[in-house]
Amino acid sequence: MPVQPDSARPPLFTWDFAADPYPAYAWLREHEPVHRTTLPSGVEAWLVTRYADARQALADSRLSKNPLHHSTHAHSTGRVGIPGERQANLMTHLLNIDPPDHTRLRRLVSKAFTPRRVAEFEPRVQQLTDRLIDGFAERGSADLIHEFAFPLPIYAICDLLGVPAEDQDDFRDWAGMMVRHTRPGQGGGQRGGVGRAVKRIRAYLAELIHRKRADLGDDLISGLIRASDHGEHLTENEAAAMAFILLFAGFETTVNLIGNGTYALLRNPDQRALLQDSIARGESALLETGIEELLRYDGPVELATWRFATSPLTIGGVAIPVGDPVLVVLAAADRDPARFADENTLDLARADNPHLGFGHGIHYCIGAPLARLEGRAALATLLSRLPDLRLAESPEDLRWRGGLIMRGLRELPVEFTPEKKPVVPADEPSAGPSGVTD
Repeated sequence: MPVQPDSARPPLFTWDFAADPYPAYAWLREHEPVHRTTLPSGVEAWLVTRYADARQALADSRLSKNPLHHSTHAHSTGRVGIPGERQANLMTHLLNIDPPDHTRLRRLVSKAFTPRRVAEFEPRVQQLTDRLIDGFAERGSADLIHEFAFPLPIYAICDLLGVPAEDQDDFRDWAGMMVRHTRPGQGGGQRGGVGRAVKRIRAYLAELIHRKRADLGDDLISGLIRASDHGEHLTENEAAAMAFILLFAGFETTVNLIGNGTYALLRNPDQRALLQDSIARGESALLETGIEELLRYDGPVELATWRFATSPLTIGGVAIPVGDPVLVVLAAADRDPARFADENTLDLARADNPHLGFGHGIHYCIGAPLARLEGRAALATLLSRLPDLRLAESPEDLRWRGGLIMRGLRELPVEFTPEKKPVVPADEPSAGPSGVTD
């Protein structure tokens, strides 16, 4: 397939692109499905946009997750990966390693991050969801990102990790630094701000792990410390790196799932009405398929994390040299008309939906069950408690946090009929520092 002239190719990584990248991705799928581009950071990488090629690349063992395989070693200068993770000694997590280390660490983490643990966490997620909605339901307006979609996964993952309630607002502040410093096309955005947040999280995790070694509990960090595999234990650096990436990857993914999902429903009132009717009848099938469709239609992760060619390979008929970075564009693959009928239509009942929203292969998102749980609770509760929820601004005025990995709204202002203030019993338990009942 001949390379198209630069004048025909739509611009990438601009503010307009961040607001709606799908037309540009459709052009690339048709004309340059494996496209070499220079990122705003100056790093050159290949963008893979077709579904079949994306699945191949995500499962190809010749594409390493270890940034040391990058031919220019851009990770050492902070242009690849999470800013500050190398300096903070947080490199040994699942997004940066390959088998056999990946196999060992994922098996250890899986012992602590079990489906049973996630299922048992459902009442807590529902409690957090209701508490946060309580904070604005009587007002009749809210910014659903800052008041709901952002704090919900932060408090949930802090609870799961075992971060004490009195420390959770610090985590919310550090996570906020990461989100605020993201700009279109820059992945880490103003990377100094992200790096400072990473440094603070690392210092806190070191102290928390030290405390928990002396008093293990039933939380995830205690589980990481306790976990072993054939006599091998997680080192303190490995435990800190795993806790860090579960926090880093686990919160913003869910922020965007809730934010993008709510926005998509508000922009598709027929689908939103079907889902509300289904929830009102106490049915769960449409909610479950609906979450999968929202992950496909406008998912929280725009591009899969970095991969680097360790030997020559071919993707979509294009030769990839050793050392070159490859970025699989999940957002483009999940709207590939060769795989999904009516690819630009939101269909909550879509049955044939093998989307790539959580990846594919051995690096499939380990936190996917928790993200799905939080997404279902958030959307079902919002639509039930605030049935006339509506946008308070025109879509053209909304700003997006575009980047090389995540995609989500900066804010989502909404209006609704205020809830009447409930009568609170005199013995109602008090709220902790995070606004969540202890």
